[in-house]
Amino acid sequence: MDELDGRLVQALRRDGRASVSELAADLGVTRATVKARMDRLRQAGEIAGFTVQTRADVAAHAVRGLMMLGIEGRGTERVMRALAGMVEVQAVHSTNGTWDLIVELGTETLEDFDACLFAIRRLDGVTRSETNLLLSTRRAGR
Repeated sequence: MDELDGRLVQALRRDGRASVSELAADLGVTRATVKARMDRLRQAGEIAGFTVQTRADVAAHAVRGLMMLGIEGRGTERVMRALAGMVEVQAVHSTNGTWDLIVELGTETLEDFDACLFAIRRLDGVTRSETNLLLSTRRAGR
């Protein structure tokens, strides 16, 4: 990927629905160049796909945080299944290092957040946890 490809990908991250004409004007190149670059990037696997963001994806919960979990023995799958059933859980990441899982949480109030933390800590197999509140988020390419 060269510099123009990088600028094209950044433009698509900002607005994946931008027309080829809009992209060409933004990048200062022809429509044919943009079309050829996009085709080449897709064929090479650099652009793996396009997606849509819904209002729920961008509407942040009032209280958000990351909870790192230590899990006893082979209970990770069981804990992950339990987490998947909780509406406050936005994502669950397996990881290496000190923690076994990192859980993204979102609630409307601190009381709800606290109740969620309490429920997770009570799950069979969770031996320890550490939680950090997210204060602000800056998305890549914006």
